Amino acid sequence: MRSDVTREPITGVAAGVPYVALPPAGGGEGAPLVVAWHLMDPPRSEAAMAAALPLTEIPAWRVYLGLPMFGSRTPAGGFDEVMNLCAEDIVLKLMGPVVQQAAAEAPAAIAALRAELQIGDWPVGVVGGSMGSAVALLLLAEGAIPVEAAALVSPVSQLAPVAQYFNGSYPWTEGSRSVAQRFDFVARAAEIAGRDPQPAVLLVTGNRDADAFREPAAALRDALLDLYADLERVSLVNVPGMGHALAEAPGIEPAPQTADARRVDAVVTEWFRRHLGR
Repeated sequence: MRSDVTREPITGVAAGVPYVALPPAGGGEGAPLVVAWHLMDPPRSEAAMAAALPLTEIPAWRVYLGLPMFGSRTPAGGFDEVMNLCAEDIVLKLMGPVVQQAAAEAPAAIAALRAELQIGDWPVGVVGGSMGSAVALLLLAEGAIPVEAAALVSPVSQLAPVAQYFNGSYPWTEGSRSVAQRFDFVARAAEIAGRDPQPAVLLVTGNRDADAFREPAAALRDALLDLYADLERVSLVNVPGMGHALAEAPGIEPAPQTADARRVDAVVTEWFRRHLGR
């Protein structure tokens, strides 16, 4: 384990993926690893996500990975270009490519991080906000990495309602329906529950968020509860007064933690302290 562990953020690139790593207090020997992906809404970069949800009280490495098309990988046209892609086709030009690439590159990035930061082969937790939650859910459903616990904030539990929320007349095609089916984690609940051991899954919603996020999250909670042996390993927390974002706009650079993010941080911290590395 690193002998020079510092509590200062560590930045770098792991297997092509930009990251911010926050070491555990007191050194990292024997500490689990928590990997997080940011939102498309603020915070919309790995650095901003690390500031919004630092999860300081979790005795673990917290590593925040940048999504494709965001942060240092933003297209030449900047965030305006990302929004143009969202308007043109949120499924085939934005969420599908971003989430699938992020999930595909995660195993190599995590392996590189373990080597670079000298993190042992300890348990893994995953955190995702909105679009980032779809990355975490895809990894949970398809088993690309072993996950002991997950926290999904303002989650994309089903892609179809989110696409309809952004574009009420979204023109579904065979290709976009295929992506939406892959991202229908309510329908894929048995794949998540089929992992051994069953991962602890926390869903966090805001009561001011759109129904397209809140209702599928509740449906996923219910589907998992029907399949889990230990019902305490599945939970949904609804945060009063919270909307979708976890930071103030523009959400690219680190910023002071908002009241909503502080409440989410506390809920996620308590979940991982109960279920990660036990």
